[in-house]
Amino acid sequence: MPCCLAAPHALLRALHSAARRGTAQARHLHDPDPDHAPDAVSAVNLELVTLTEDRAVITWHTGVAGSDDGFGRMLPAVTEGEVVYGTHPAHLNRTAAEGRDTAHHYVELTDLEPGQTYYYQARSRGSAATPTPLHLVKGNAVGTSLHGFGTHAGPYSFTTPQPPPGRHLLSIALCNDLHLGETTAGLVTGMPLMRGISQRLGLGPYPEIMGRALVEEAHRRGARLLLAAGDISAGGAPRDLSEARRLLDGFGTHGQDYFVVRGNHDRRGRQGLQEERGDNFLDAFPADGEPDGQAAYFARDLGGLRVLGLDTYEKRGNGAGSGGLSDEQLAWFRADVRAHKDQPTVVFGHHPLTVRNSPFPVTSGQRLNRRQARAILDAYAAAPGVFLHHAGHTHRNKRTLLPQARHVTLQEVGAVKEYPGGFCLLRIHTGGYALNYYKASSAPAREWSERSRRVAAGLWPQYALGRSVRDRNSVTARDLSGITPAETRISAAQG
Repeated sequence: MPCCLAAPHALLRALHSAARRGTAQARHLHDPDPDHAPDAVSAVNLELVTLTEDRAVITWHTGVAGSDDGFGRMLPAVTEGEVVYGTHPAHLNRTAAEGRDTAHHYVELTDLEPGQTYYYQARSRGSAATPTPLHLVKGNAVGTSLHGFGTHAGPYSFTTPQPPPGRHLLSIALCNDLHLGETTAGLVTGMPLMRGISQRLGLGPYPEIMGRALVEEAHRRGARLLLAAGDISAGGAPRDLSEARRLLDGFGTHGQDYFVVRGNHDRRGRQGLQEERGDNFLDAFPADGEPDGQAAYFARDLGGLRVLGLDTYEKRGNGAGSGGLSDEQLAWFRADVRAHKDQPTVVFGHHPLTVRNSPFPVTSGQRLNRRQARAILDAYAAAPGVFLHHAGHTHRNKRTLLPQARHVTLQEVGAVKEYPGGFCLLRIHTGGYALNYYKASSAPAREWSERSRRVAAGLWPQYALGRSVRDRNSVTARDLSGITPAETRISAAQG
């Protein structure tokens, strides 16, 4: 089935150049030794992944200086990591360190003060980490300002936001694009020189590693619900959907603790709708509700919060065309939103309504049908209760507000199955909500995330991470006091 992204023709020259470099360097055919601990290390790919009112997650990678793993990247160097930080760039008087040596560093700063500017520097064996460059999107991977840029390794800075107003009610994990059954990441239709990235020999399948890490991290971060927005499998095969069900059942009960909608990859093969052969997706994830369990879209009331799940590839096709709802589903959706227009509502579906600010050319296959997207936005404009639309498919972190319905945050979330490899935590308070992206932190997940950043000849971070910290971390004031979290985990009343 085609990749969710079209070939990045605007970057063709850069990609072909990178692919040729990778081919020339393929003389290094052995896999890197993950336990190699050299004396000289280089610390790279520094990223400020998560930023909340009281914590920050900072990641980077250490490699053997001057080495080459066959893809134009350094061999991993296992060593210590620490972040020194403080409220003045010349006085970094606090330290946060990791509990063990690794090549894939993940340090969480805690007990930060809301609204405070902090300066920091990440270090491994005396080497200061340098940022992931985001020059193609004019982005900033390491802070909320440009402080530290133009120097050697900072210090860089960020300012913590204020928390959402009011009392915390519940947290929901938003995820997508698990692709169970996939064996090679980053294969792009029409670009034969682009080498996909496969798992290191001897390790387990990366979609399963990342799926398990998703469940563990979501639990650890306090999520009480999980919404998975499509492409749960790589091709709709019953075995892959069953494995996805087994992994997600580790979070809780389907239809009560977690909910799943279909993506274009979840339709078996290239036949589109599956009436004649049965519906593998609904066999694995039965809707058990509207409309009569025969479709992969539904509505639920969860303790005052209304959740609408959309099947955004309810059409015939090979997965490459624009997303589409049947006329029946679109009519159902508009009627439901109208009937509950003032109720706090989250909508999730695989295809985004729009795709903006991408370094890759935007094609129709990356978004929902334009006419239907306009109809959905018109419905939102008349429904003040809707506050969030979560989508996957693009495999990137991107926050968008549109003038037709500025009260609705359109949030694209990076894929679970590859770099940056994680989920978005929606924290709902009585007076607003926060969206915070977390990378999966297990050791196997970190290793695969670093390996899979080589997708698109190493240009994938330019697209997938998010142009700014705000694309993956934001706070919005909003009256959500009608939600009653005590009821949320106990039952999922049918909408």
